[in-house]
Amino acid sequence: MAAAVGGGTTVVGATGHQALEVAEAIGGLLETVFAAVERARAAVTALLGSGPAPATTDLTRLRRGFQKELGGLVVGLGFVAAPGLLTDVPAWLEWWQLRPDGGVQPLLLDLDPATSAYSDYTHWDWYALPRSSGRREISGPYVDYLCTDEYSLTLAAPVHSPDGTFAGVSAADVYLRHFEAVAVPALRALGRPAFLVNPRGRVVASTTAARLAGDLVRNLDGLDVHACGEIPLRLVTLPG
Repeated sequence: MAAAVGGGTTVVGATGHQALEVAEAIGGLLETVFAAVERARAAVTALLGSGPAPATTDLTRLRRGFQKELGGLVVGLGFVAAPGLLTDVPAWLEWWQLRPDGGVQPLLLDLDPATSAYSDYTHWDWYALPRSSGRREISGPYVDYLCTDEYSLTLAAPVHSPDGTFAGVSAADVYLRHFEAVAVPALRALGRPAFLVNPRGRVVASTTAARLAGDLVRNLDGLDVHACGEIPLRLVTLPG
């Protein structure tokens, strides 16, 4: 028996149940990261609905909560404001990240459009995709030149003002090496070449040299494809 899933075919057979279990387990792992993103989103939404247009000083109320979300897979977390949202600056990231020694530090960027070092974050997938789709998204893997210079994934969700206007994104960073340390052993246990792919065809983790992390896959026809729960990823297995 087969059913169409995300542009490919899910085949229910001897390995189908096991692959589905692995897909759902990986989805559950990333749901814990999205739960942190959702708590950050809810805190920002409450702030936006509590009074007049906010300034950067108002966002300081969110810092303690953001910092408490760091740990486990989450190495960075915060709110990225839509340009023009805040009254005192043109753009802003209220972003906190773990240091190698386990401490916590803010991300400090030049966000003045008048300077040559201006960091325009609006074109990055982790910002542009949730803005366009209105849904939570997974971006990467990519080299995170803004934050850590690490190969990373970013899980993000759109934030809206009380009137429904897009206000920015809440997001969390995960180092790809940390995610692979958990996901790759689970994929290997399937006994067949397998990889995870996001909705734009970017491979996120893999057990086959034919599909390396970061590669683009345009066609999943004829392959075994399993949804990772509600997470925007698919698990794909190849013939053994």
